[in-house]
Amino acid sequence: MKKIYFILCVLGTILPYYYLIDFLSSNNWEMNGFWNDIFFGTSPVSMIAMDLTVAATTFLFYLLYQAKYNNLKILKYILCLFFVGFSLAFPLYLYDTHQNKS
Repeated sequence: MKKIYFILCVLGTILPYYYLIDFLSSNNWEMNGFWNDIFFGTSPVSMIAMDLTVAATTFLFYLLYQAKYNNLKILKYILCLFFVGFSLAFPLYLYDTHQNKS
């Protein structure tokens, strides 16, 4: 299972940045219109953006809870969440906390 989580971490980093680089290269490497396209572009895109926003926020609160009550070190997950996204932070958390069953 850990191999699958690791593969998801890699994909969770590569795929979002691929589309970010694609967006930037088609806009002269400027962020103009980025947030407008995400939140107001089309209804399906806005739906996915809101879904991921709620999921990432829920995960952030969960991490804060785990840090307070279970002494989990959460800095790397928070950095991943804000610098890459939920697509890396969550699989990395699962990778780190997965316990093999023998």
